[in-house]
Amino acid sequence: MGLGNILRNILHLGIKELRSLGRDRMMLVLIAYAFTLQVYTAAKAMPETLNRASIAVVDEDRSALSQRIVSAFYPPYFTTPILITQSEMDAKMDAGDITFALAIPPDFQRDVLAGRKPVIQLNVDATRITQAFTGASHIQTIVGTEVLAFTQRYRAATILPVELATRVQFNPSLTKAWFGAIIEVINNVTMLSIILTGAALIREREHGTIEHLLVMPVTPFEIMASKIWATALVVLAACGLSLAFVVQIWLGVPVHGSVPLFLAGALIHLFATTSLGIFLATMARSMPQFGLLMILVMLPLEVLSGGMTPRESMPLAVQYIMEIAPTTHFIMAAQAILFRGAGLDVVWPQFVAILAIGAVLFVLALARFRKMLSELK
Repeated sequence: MGLGNILRNILHLGIKELRSLGRDRMMLVLIAYAFTLQVYTAAKAMPETLNRASIAVVDEDRSALSQRIVSAFYPPYFTTPILITQSEMDAKMDAGDITFALAIPPDFQRDVLAGRKPVIQLNVDATRITQAFTGASHIQTIVGTEVLAFTQRYRAATILPVELATRVQFNPSLTKAWFGAIIEVINNVTMLSIILTGAALIREREHGTIEHLLVMPVTPFEIMASKIWATALVVLAACGLSLAFVVQIWLGVPVHGSVPLFLAGALIHLFATTSLGIFLATMARSMPQFGLLMILVMLPLEVLSGGMTPRESMPLAVQYIMEIAPTTHFIMAAQAILFRGAGLDVVWPQFVAILAIGAVLFVLALARFRKMLSELK
């Protein structure tokens, strides 16, 4: 069989995969949701971010300093503080109406100016653990800053011999939504490519259509290659549309680097992940088993590849093990391109690593696929 016939078979089989996917409404809904609402949700609802935390203040001093402290809490980190009495504080905390309650004692300003060390009580609802941990340090910093600024009007300010000039690059406003949106797009490229290829193979096996392919003059390589290019085309198109319309237009996230270069890296990554999806599908006998395998594979790929937490903060053993995962190199390349505007001269080692890992996964998946087909004959 010549190369032309091989390419023709791969093309027609891939078109068949696209038609099959077009008739699967649930898969189409999953793709649309993953690259639209899920990206938006990940950007706007990051759980570790302090956002509109409810706070109340018991101001028993009613001084200029206490009013200054109260006015220092404002959105988006906190809601506008509500003034309550001491007797209302416990009831509102018990009811879950507020996360933080700040109690300013009487004569607070007078004691501060006199050089005494008055105590402000901060009550925290620790059941809201993410906001409680982050918010408590924020409140301590805000109170300390406002007290220092107030007292400097009455005392000589201490001039430090060194001034620290902070320059924030790539995200000057420190908007965490920028990070969340792009990382979600990157993660969805991995997740959907594995799901679509694996589900397509299992669906054919469950419906008996895989036997129809066995009687046709096509090889396992052609069948597998067709599934890879068809899935890669769908995911790559959805990724590009999501970056253009959801991330850049809807969420207003600036992309510093070359989107075509990122999509080229995504295409190489899709070669690896679609091969992984076929490999997992050959190991599973049904969709429920495939779903369980997906959980076991996707959690380490997303959590330990540097997308959620920096790889530098992980144990060295984990960093070395995750070097064999294509997602590790793809996340490194994607962040360098989209966040820092890196070019091919910077990310080519990651591209080569992904391609090498993808080649190994393709060979393993093809061997498993041939074995599965031989058992069906």
